[in-house]
Amino acid sequence: MISQSAIDTLRKTEIGARGLFIDGVQIEATSGASLPVTSPIDGRPFASIADGNAADIDRAVKSARKAFEKGSWSRSAPAFRKKVLTKFAELVEKHADELAVLGVRDNGTEIGMAYKAEPLSAAGTIRYYAEAIDKVYGEIAPTADNVLGLIHKEPLGVVGVIVPWNFPLMIGAWKIAPALAAGNCVVVKPPEIASLTLLRLAELASEAGLPAGVLNVVTGRGSVTGEALGLHMDVDAIAFTGSGPVGRRLLEYSARSNLKRAFLELGGKSPNIVFADAPDLKQAAVVSANGIFRNSGQVCVAGSRLLVQASVYDRFMDELVAATTQLKVGDPLDLASDIGAVSSAEQLDKNLGFVTRATEEGARLVSGKRILTETGGSYMAPTIFENVTQDMQLAREEVFGPVLGVMRFETEEEAVRLANSTVYGLASAVWTANLSTAHRMVRAINAGVVHVNTYGGADITVPLGGVKQSGFGRDKSLHALEKYLELKTAWIAL
Repeated sequence: MISQSAIDTLRKTEIGARGLFIDGVQIEATSGASLPVTSPIDGRPFASIADGNAADIDRAVKSARKAFEKGSWSRSAPAFRKKVLTKFAELVEKHADELAVLGVRDNGTEIGMAYKAEPLSAAGTIRYYAEAIDKVYGEIAPTADNVLGLIHKEPLGVVGVIVPWNFPLMIGAWKIAPALAAGNCVVVKPPEIASLTLLRLAELASEAGLPAGVLNVVTGRGSVTGEALGLHMDVDAIAFTGSGPVGRRLLEYSARSNLKRAFLELGGKSPNIVFADAPDLKQAAVVSANGIFRNSGQVCVAGSRLLVQASVYDRFMDELVAATTQLKVGDPLDLASDIGAVSSAEQLDKNLGFVTRATEEGARLVSGKRILTETGGSYMAPTIFENVTQDMQLAREEVFGPVLGVMRFETEEEAVRLANSTVYGLASAVWTANLSTAHRMVRAINAGVVHVNTYGGADITVPLGGVKQSGFGRDKSLHALEKYLELKTAWIAL
């Protein structure tokens, strides 16, 4: 684990101006323009990134296509790709302290979570797909004796990756690692408010031996560079994590351009369901509090809707409030902080708008709303509302902040109805000691992930993705490789 002394030293590091990473080198944007990088910790700028445009995206895609056609990566032996990616993972681990602190300065995630969830998680993901790629076999079809049917698995080509600002390294690795392992070349569009770690990641990939042009990073505004990537005629697939409206635009861009594949992991309004027979109500309350409030609620699978069976409601709420009050909001680069900063002043304003609307619609504020402003950064205390009804905005729309809506339910059937009553279907949880209840709920809840007697913690071995308007396509696990491989049939007459 990183030490406080290492954190204090690294937080003083001068970053300066960062360029685009194209064809293995750092270069300026075509326009020469840049964007300031303002830390949510104190509201002060501490670096700048290149403000890329459509011409820069085109440069990056051309570099990726040239590298792909050259074949030094795309047609290399899987064992070679494994060797390079393993070295890549080792370098990410070696620079974990640097990457973690850099990321926290950029997006405000508390360092304890960031260290594990960003560089260490990314290194583990890269290593996982490095180990997997030389174990992917083609197939021989069951045919008549006079025919040989072969099914080859080949890389798609150029893959565009667009990731969000909450966990850019972790989520970026979920897409970049399997795409590279499969032999593709990649163009990454990082979030404009959290680009620094992905630029550093590309440098480490190059140091590990990744050929020039195989991994490119173009920073800039989503409305410019993201749109250009989505509309580019020579991008074969887009892998995206982010909001529903942007996901819809990427589908539109696919239709308007070359019908590129679009893999979308979108929003969530995940139900966390506590039955009266939960094995340990106190533990459930502690985990539930962390499941919504860590990283200031800026987690796509956050358990933002809490459904509690009426017979234990009051007791559980007491435990929940007690657990929540134990969470310390403060400087995300202080190991004593449990919750760091909200990613930006704009996001904080959005969160407070949800709080105002919930109050106006009749929900009761149990705790929270307080903003910590002494540092000049963006902070918000964990906020809990009860008496929430399904017609309220807080029950229907994703906040992406530390705001929890609590509802009561009487029966299992009512819990299922409430759980499935939004347009989302990303994650969920069920707390019960009854095995039959657990299995029934796993089947009945419309979500890509159903936790039982826990919330969060699923590792790289299982897929993550949603149903309904939470998107489609899966990150993580061996199934993610399927997205980045093309099937080609060879039908040979003997």
